[in-house]
Amino acid sequence: MIMAKFKYIGKYVDPNTDFGWKLYFGREENKILLIEFLNSLFEGEKVIADLFYKKVEYDGDQEDMRRVVFDLHCIGSDGELFIIEMQQLFQEFFRDRAVYYTSRLINKQLPKGKKGNDYCLPEVYFIGVLEFKLDGDANALPMRHTDRPYFYDVALCDKSTHEIFYDKLGYKLVSLPLFNKTPAELHTIMDQWLYVLKHLSTMDKLPSFLDKRIFGLIFEVGEIGKLTEEDRMSYESSLKHKRDAESVFNSALRSGEAKGLAEGMAKGMAEGLAEGERKKAFESARKMLSKGFEREDIRDITGLSIEEIEKL
Repeated sequence: MIMAKFKYIGKYVDPNTDFGWKLYFGREENKILLIEFLNSLFEGEKVIADLFYKKVEYDGDQEDMRRVVFDLHCIGSDGELFIIEMQQLFQEFFRDRAVYYTSRLINKQLPKGKKGNDYCLPEVYFIGVLEFKLDGDANALPMRHTDRPYFYDVALCDKSTHEIFYDKLGYKLVSLPLFNKTPAELHTIMDQWLYVLKHLSTMDKLPSFLDKRIFGLIFEVGEIGKLTEEDRMSYESSLKHKRDAESVFNSALRSGEAKGLAEGMAKGMAEGLAEGERKKAFESARKMLSKGFEREDIRDITGLSIEEIEKL
C-alpha cells in the first residue's frame, strides 16, 4: 500500500534533491557513503579514512551576506576541510561563489589577531555535483579536450609548466548531464558513483554491474518504503521543490529561446528589407546619372552618399 502511494516517485530516493543529498551523504550513520564517494573522486591522490560533520553556517562580513550556507562541511581525519555541494540548476558566477566559499573557509582557520609568519593551513577542497553543464556559464573557459568532459579536477598550477603551485587547495566538480556512460563503460569506481547519482531514482534494484560492497548500503538506505512518515513527507516536498524549480527554469529557457528566435527573425527581415531598399537606391542612382542628374540631387533623392554615387 505504501509503495502504491509513492509509485509515481519510484522506489529509491533521488539523491539530486535536497532531502536525498542529506539522506545519503549528510547523516552521521551514513557517512561511509560520503567517504567512499570522495575517495572515488580523489582516485588515490589522497585517501580519506574518516570524516566529521561540521557546522554548516558562517556569518558574512556584509549585510547582504549574513548567512553563507554550505550543503555539507566536513573535516577529514588528517585535518583537511571539505565543502560539498549539490546544485540542481545553473547559477551565474558559480565559479566565483566556489572560490569565495573556499576563501572564507581558509580565512577562518587563522586565529584573530594572529602574529608572526606561521601560516600553515589545512587542505581545503570544494566538491560540486552539478545537474547542469558548467560550460554554459558566461565566464566558462572553452571545452577541454579530455576523455572525461564531465569531471573538472582543478588545482592552482603554473600555466606554462602545469606544475602544481599549491597542493592544499582543490576543486572537484562533476557535471552529471555530461556523464553519458553505459553500464559496460563503467571502468572505475567514480564511473559507478556518477551512474548511481544520475540513475538511482529510476532503478528498481541494485544492478549486478555495480560493486555491492560499496553500493549495497545506498540502495538499502534509499528505499522510499523504509522512510518514516516524516521523512516521506520531507522527501515529497523536496522532490516537488526540485520539479517546480526545473519547470520554472525550463519555461524561462524556452521563453528565452523563443524570444531569441523572434528577435533573430525580425532582425533578419529588417536587414533583408534594408538591403533591398539599398539595391533599389543604387538602381535609381544609376538611371539618374545616365540622365544627367547632379550628384547632390541624386544624394538628396536616394539617400546614398556622394562617395557611393561616384563609385557608380
